[in-house]
Amino acid sequence: MTPVLPFIKKQIISEQFDDTPEHFQVYTERQLDKIEALAQLSEEQLLEMKVVANVLPFRVNKYVIDNLINWRDIPDDPIFQLVFPQKGMLSHDDFEQMEAVMRSTNDRSIILEKANEIRRRLNPHPAEQQSLNVPYLEDVPIEGLQHKYRETVLFFPSQGQVCHSFCSFCFRWAQFIGDKDLRFSNREAQKLHTYLKQHKNISDLLITGGDPMVMKTDHLVAYLEPILRPEFAHIQTIRIGTKSLSFWPQRYVNDEDAAQLLLLLEKMVKAGKHIAIMAHFNHWREMVTPLVREAIQRLRAAGVVIRTQSPLLNHINNDPEVWAYMWREQVHQGLVPYYMFVERDTGARRYFEVPLARAWEVYREALQRVSGLGRTARGPSMSTGPGKVEIQGITQISNEKVFVLRFLQARNPDWVQRPFFAQFDPEATWLDQLKPAFGEAKFFFQDEYDAMLNKQISPRAY
Repeated sequence: MTPVLPFIKKQIISEQFDDTPEHFQVYTERQLDKIEALAQLSEEQLLEMKVVANVLPFRVNKYVIDNLINWRDIPDDPIFQLVFPQKGMLSHDDFEQMEAVMRSTNDRSIILEKANEIRRRLNPHPAEQQSLNVPYLEDVPIEGLQHKYRETVLFFPSQGQVCHSFCSFCFRWAQFIGDKDLRFSNREAQKLHTYLKQHKNISDLLITGGDPMVMKTDHLVAYLEPILRPEFAHIQTIRIGTKSLSFWPQRYVNDEDAAQLLLLLEKMVKAGKHIAIMAHFNHWREMVTPLVREAIQRLRAAGVVIRTQSPLLNHINNDPEVWAYMWREQVHQGLVPYYMFVERDTGARRYFEVPLARAWEVYREALQRVSGLGRTARGPSMSTGPGKVEIQGITQISNEKVFVLRFLQARNPDWVQRPFFAQFDPEATWLDQLKPAFGEAKFFFQDEYDAMLNKQISPRAY
């Protein structure tokens, strides 16, 4: 494997790339009218987009507009659906109410009041993120950390609480709407390091957001380099959840501190840490530009492992061939397919959600079309309050058609890998819509989970 330092010094750069940093240009809801490509839309379509963008966060950059969207195929183009607001992302009633307010006034406070009313109905923090996942130092909650599973801590650096572009399906949309009560973030590296030092059963640190890769490398250095000290030997893996490979691959190629970033990651790897980029690719189209291929090569040259994940999304990738092609392309470029998720029960879920039966069908058919190296992807997986629940299959047992389920991760580690069964429901899209099979009154974990919710027992198994 080529080390990063000679790679940078020799400036081995493909002919397609200029070493000069590229200007980052972004558009939000207030600049929709300035996106030239949208001129082909009708005034009514533009209004619909503005109505939705006043409720759900919207942000897109010029790289995505110029390189990833087929503008001859909008609104059906999958990347257009991925980043631009669509009317169906709100319920009919919510859309009508928001549109009526916007037609009647330009007063931003009135518009915001209506938007917040609608947002509260969209389950802004699913899976008890604010109530059960928050860790403590000396009985004081730590802002910007989540500790749901014993081995893994999530850290939300305050400098990374935005993205190069926003995904329209994002389950963390509440991070981006300006409401401090709905935001996770922390700028105090010392608290993160103190907590990690005190919990030797933590092996994995997941840096998430937003997108940590919007940060300058200097901030990442402050968070990561101290973990090389001996007292953090138990921290074996550092994961970085990011969409940057898709939305701004320049971060690894010609941003001003791209070389510094790669050197930092290489330093961590050489010191014995496993560095995993948890890359969000929702469609194979995001992976085929020369710039993203170059970024992937540079990360791999630094010794970084790139693992990929995405939810199954109506309007974007609800097709086994899309997934099979994407997984094949990922393996071809040296990436590791990791997860197929079920769209979470928050935000614009009604627009993107797919029945669990269909999710299993897409996963199964896609897996059949790839080699063994592409079959590392787990799923379909629901990130629910009790834990990550995988649909293992649909079968017939004792004349009853059932979903076969198991926990891949759980609030109680004893639940992990324990199979359980739910009545088959062709319309169900989430765990809370399923009923136990075989006449059982409740799932095996329900009493203990209810006790966690009611504060009768601690959800913290660490």
